[in-house]
Amino acid sequence: MKVVAINGSPRKNWNTHILLNKVLEGAENASAQTELINLYDLEYKGCIGCLACKVKNGKSLGRCAVNDGLKPVLDVIDTCDGLILGSPIYLGGVTAMIRAFLERLIFQYISYDDHLKSYFNGSMRTAFIYTMNVSESMLTQFGYNEIFKSYETMLNRHFSYTGTLLSTETLQVKDYSKFHMAQFNEMDRKKRREETFPDDCQKAYDLGKSLCRT
Repeated sequence: MKVVAINGSPRKNWNTHILLNKVLEGAENASAQTELINLYDLEYKGCIGCLACKVKNGKSLGRCAVNDGLKPVLDVIDTCDGLILGSPIYLGGVTAMIRAFLERLIFQYISYDDHLKSYFNGSMRTAFIYTMNVSESMLTQFGYNEIFKSYETMLNRHFSYTGTLLSTETLQVKDYSKFHMAQFNEMDRKKRREETFPDDCQKAYDLGKSLCRT
């Protein structure tokens, strides 16, 4: 079994990246082969609307035809068994890099002949991890739950959706005194990092194992 993690955060070895690694640890414990891909290491754009993936009898029918840094990643995902996406929330949504990635991943599989049909022929379980500054109680206030549900629906159209992990009130930096961030309580954030974030890591590990259940 092959499980791929997609890191949509520009920050390595921080909240999103750490949780994705925990997912892969869980998958490896279930005997899966794993790979983590950092989107910010790649050169690519979102969908350019060329419609090559929709051309009748075309060589790229159901597959993105754009040959750039994302193409090898899409090829790997097309044959993997599990896909875990991770993104911090920037300006009320996922990062631009993961949004562009999703455009390329999803649009190639959409059929304009039959909305119930998908050009994805495999069987893949998917999940999403979101990290954010806001508290859990503020999710509804900012409309985040609807955003998360929309991505679940998008992925569920072509694949099997396993679950969503939300990591809230995350630690933004190691030393708050260096930044204009007075609205955040450094001690509270560091306490949460020590007491709550390990629970998120365990949930991520369990999520990785669930991606591999038969």
